[in-house]
Parts: sequence; structure tokens; C-alpha cells
Amino acid sequence: MADRQQTEPAPQWWSRPEGTADSRRDGVPAPRPETHDGGGDHGAEGDGAAEQAAPAQEAPVQEPPAHEASAQEPLAHGPAGHEVRYDPWGAQPLQVVDRGRDRRGFRLWQVAALAAVTALLAGGIGGWVGVLAERQSSTRLELPQAAVADKGRAPESVAGIAATALPGVVTLHVRGAKSSGTGTGFVLDPQGHILTNNHVVADAKEIAVTFSTGESVTAELVGRDSGYDLAVVKVSGVRGLRPLSLGNSENVKVGDPVVAIGAPFDLSNTVTAGIISATGRPVTAGGDKGDGSDISYVDALQTDAPINPGNSGGPLLDARAHVVGINSAIRGADKDDPDRQGGSIGLGFAIPINQGKRVAEELIATGRATHPVIGVTLDMDYTGDGARVGDKGEDGKPSVTAGGPGARAGIRPGDVITKVDGQRVRGGDELIIKIRAHRPGDPLTLTVLRDGRERTLDVVLGSANGS
Repeated sequence: MADRQQTEPAPQWWSRPEGTADSRRDGVPAPRPETHDGGGDHGAEGDGAAEQAAPAQEAPVQEPPAHEASAQEPLAHGPAGHEVRYDPWGAQPLQVVDRGRDRRGFRLWQVAALAAVTALLAGGIGGWVGVLAERQSSTRLELPQAAVADKGRAPESVAGIAATALPGVVTLHVRGAKSSGTGTGFVLDPQGHILTNNHVVADAKEIAVTFSTGESVTAELVGRDSGYDLAVVKVSGVRGLRPLSLGNSENVKVGDPVVAIGAPFDLSNTVTAGIISATGRPVTAGGDKGDGSDISYVDALQTDAPINPGNSGGPLLDARAHVVGINSAIRGADKDDPDRQGGSIGLGFAIPINQGKRVAEELIATGRATHPVIGVTLDMDYTGDGARVGDKGEDGKPSVTAGGPGARAGIRPGDVITKVDGQRVRGGDELIIKIRAHRPGDPLTLTVLRDGRERTLDVVLGSANGS
């Protein structure tokens, strides 16, 4: 059988739904009908026989009942009553247009955010589980730490000085008729004598002494002197007292390291450190009474070791833990200064221990201290350089005491004393301080300006009872 192209018109049994236009393009052949074998073989001429016999074998097409025609689409039937399954001219196409990915899926940023949240949750849960496991674990948690080292310190270090001196330093709690306060002192001897400042115990009605061990006992006043701002109190029945070693203030040099111990603002056993900033500083303190009876004159050691209220009467120690001064005063900012700083500003002053030792010995022995004098009355209103001898003394008496040390040395009223042992004197207060830095009976050399000429006078200091 020769191959040939099917060009015959579409068979009668191929039908389309009513109302559907023929959408075939020009030149496109109609679909070939299916051929069904009758169960036997066909020869070369079978094709034509089949074409001729086709009208005779065509089965009649039965119309569906009228009541079903409106409920479903009309169906096309092929030969032998088979239903046609595919209509290329149907209303629904076989092809589906590809419109890209469904935009309802996850975007990249959403995935990243979800991953971050998941990581945070996982970390938090993991940390919580770890802490819970650690707390419930029987294993002891121990952080790394340095091993215990030798607790000893070099004797000349601040710690070494403090360890040596603290057992001999005490805190004084003083109750007066109108007020109370806190100060410091230190043990002088095994008998229980304690040295402190006069302004700490000046108005005391009751004195309590607390040692570095915390033990407290009452104390009694032995003696005091307002001119030197020193006082001695005594405790009784206390064993194991540790007196401090007294140094020599003549050996102190500017720049030497020092340690101060006291109870600033009632903070007992406070240790501070610094250096000697200056020596021989003329310092006056007190004067609250207005008559000058409570003014103290000190040829002081200046230090930058912090000293605050409550440090008064405490020791100033050198590198060998020897007492070289008694902490007594501080210099604060001016009261009318809007930026005035309270407490220490690095300007502290201590009474030299040489002066303190002499006064303490006199107070223990007699309850009073003596003052060295030259037997003259000074003009405290003089504003020039030096200390001027007044024209008249108190109550009209002579300004130069007859037969006194000054009179014997040749001092006259109106003389201006400009130097003591070659050291410049700038005022009356400074002259008193320079004189009180010595003992009664000590010789001094005074430079005096008289009638515009300087002359040198030698004087031996006299003695007067203190207050």
C-alpha cells in the first residue's frame, strides 16, 4: 500500500459543538478519523473499500432526550457509538500560559529574618539551659584568684608605717556643755598619757578614748595650753599600751615622705600619705574668743598628706614610723569664695614634735606650760615689714618691760625687729612664732631697724606662764 497524504474532507461523523466557528487555518488538513479493525486483515485495496463501506456502516446518531439536552454539553459520537474524547476546536485550550513563580512564597529578607529570630531563640534557650545545669550541678564554681602571698610589708612603706603606729593611735570623743566633737591623739608613755590638740578638749566635760582594737575607756584632762594648741589626757587601767616613738623635727627636710593617721569625720584609723611641703611656716589658729587668749602660734611643718576635721591631734610620722609632728590645722579656700572646697586641699600644718615634746613634759609635770618671751609689747596694727615695738604697753605701762630680756638686750620703743637668727620676720605674729619655737633660756640674735639703720642685738629668752 502506498503512503499518501489524507486530503479527503472531514468525515460525516466528526462534529463540533453548535455555535462554534471553524478556527482552522487555511491549508491545515482535517484530523484523520480513527480506524477500527473488524478483527481481520486488510489488503491493499482495503482503504478504498473502507471508504465506500463507511456510509453503510454508519450508525444512526440518537438525540438525547429533551430534558437532558439543557443539562449537559452535546456530545459527538464516533463510529460504532464511541464518544469523542478530544475536540481540538473546543472552548478550553490544552496549552497553559507560564506566568512565572507564585509570588506568595517566601522572599530572601523574610528567610533572613526568620533565621535571625531562630538563632536568638536558640541562643537564649541554650544559655538558660546552661545556667540551670550549672546551678543544679554538684560541681563547685571557683573563679581564678591569686594565691595568698606574704602579708608582711617593708617597715618604711606606708603599710609598714601604719602597722607599726596604729596600735598607739587613739580616737577621742569629747562631749561638752554645748557641743560634742571628735579628735585624735597618740600614746606617749606606758602610764597612759596621750597627747592631742587643745582645741579638741578645750570645753570637754567628758572624754572617751577608743583604741585601734575598738576598746573604749574614759580619760581625764591632765593639762592644756591654748598658745601652743596642745593638751595631755590620761587613761587608767589599760594594759598593753603601745607608745609611739618620737622623732626629731630638726631632721625633717622638704620632700621627705610622711604618713598622717587620724579620724577624719569620725572615720577612725584613717591613714593618708604625702610629703613635707615646707618647714617653718608661721601659722596662727583660733581667735574665736576675740580677746586673743585662744590664739595659737605655730612654727609649723607643712604637708600635702590629706588632713580633715577629726585628724586634729594625730601623729605625722616619718619613714621610720617616728612622730615628727602633731596635725593641727588646715588651710581651706576663702569663706567668701563661691567655689570654696571643704576639707583638705593639700595644705595641712603640724606642730613640730620638738615643741610638742617640751610642752607635753611641762603639762604632765605641772599641768601648765611656759612660754619663751623677750619682754616687749608689739604694735599689732603696724603694717610695715617687720615687727614694731609699741610706744606704750597695756594699761599705759611701758612697752619694754624694765629689767626684762629685751631691756637687757637694748631694745627700745619704736624699734622694728626684722630678723631672728638671720631669718626674715614680716610681722608681729611671725615674730611671736619664731620666739615660741625655742625654749626659755635659749639665746637669740635679733636684727633691729632704728632711725633707718640696722643693728644686731643679742637676747636670752625669758619665761612666762601659759594659759
